[in-house]
Amino acid sequence: MPARVLAIDFGLRRIGLAVSDALGITAQGLPTLQRTAIRKDIEHIRSVAVEYSVQKVIIGNPIGHAGKATAMSRHAEDFAKKLQGRLECPVELWDERLTSVEANRMLKSAGLSINKRQQAVDRVAAVLLLQNYLDYHAHQAERDALAGGSL
Repeated sequence: MPARVLAIDFGLRRIGLAVSDALGITAQGLPTLQRTAIRKDIEHIRSVAVEYSVQKVIIGNPIGHAGKATAMSRHAEDFAKKLQGRLECPVELWDERLTSVEANRMLKSAGLSINKRQQAVDRVAAVLLLQNYLDYHAHQAERDALAGGSL
């Protein structure tokens, strides 16, 4: 049975958040978290996870184009480890290459001003990250079913 997933677009100043619907099909953006102190940030995310009864948290892993770790991906990994210590559900890193670039492109093509784009980009990036994750797993389940001859 599908379960809710919380996605985090990790940043040093802001954290974009998105949650899946109960069926695990669509992603919905949540208000962006302005970073303050690590404990407060983690507690806020923990409370969101509890509020939405999430069964998994994914954190965007900003690995480099060649698939190698970056300074930011090391920050995301460290944050994931700290968050895992405060949650009862699994925390997983998920490749987010170009998610923020795509979010900015979408917002710019929608005609939003630079100021409005800056306010929305983290939430949109989290939605794109989560939708990518949900679509990947839906297609994986379809492939598994076809391989097993169930369809």
